[in-house]
Amino acid sequence: MSDSCQVAIVAAIEREVWPLVKEWPASRRDFDGRSFKFFVKDGVVVVCGGIGPEAARRAAEAIITLYRPALLISAGFAGALDSTLELGQIQKPRYVINASDGSRTDCGSGRGSLVSFDHVADAEQKARLGLAYGAQTIDMEAAAVARAAEAHGLRFLACKVISDTSTSSLPPIAGFVGSDGKFHVLRFMAYVAVRPWLWFTVMRLANDSAMAANKLCSALAQNFEFSSRDSDLRVLTR
Repeated sequence: MSDSCQVAIVAAIEREVWPLVKEWPASRRDFDGRSFKFFVKDGVVVVCGGIGPEAARRAAEAIITLYRPALLISAGFAGALDSTLELGQIQKPRYVINASDGSRTDCGSGRGSLVSFDHVADAEQKARLGLAYGAQTIDMEAAAVARAAEAHGLRFLACKVISDTSTSSLPPIAGFVGSDGKFHVLRFMAYVAVRPWLWFTVMRLANDSAMAANKLCSALAQNFEFSSRDSDLRVLTR
């Protein structure tokens, strides 16, 4: 039997939302032949579906079907396309653009645009995408979550935190993401271990990601509230 939550949050990896959900009750539930881990508290449910648009789509469909939310939020890390954006800044875009077909979702509130690209973009690709779409931020999942929300007639928002700037140089992480959207940490660490020229970049990424996760989770905790007394959803969009 399906449970009901007013707010559903789809992230890619647990690291993005761990400061928020670390003390929440967690359970595994199956949907469409896959197992998903859900964190649930006070009418809010969180799932970490994996990296990339297909993983995000599967997770969004699972959380919508199993928890029947009124609002679907795509939350997580984003890269900056705008050179003025700094690490740890929270972005709530008005528009989410799918780079694969140019379609866009109007969130109804927020500022600027986020473009979802189907793989990790380097600095040159960021510059091209920023010019092509007039976007300030980039991720891999928001457009897929937005499309699922639209298909089910749900309200959609994106809440992202800048985890890498427009000029950041990222380690080659794309090759360690499986077809299921899961990041293979041990394989990646074994790869890095014998390439000392990557050590500083990886350590900096880890530190930046930890700081960004704390900023994101603080913003999420402050920007929605659910009243179980009257089942009223109030999303703070300021």
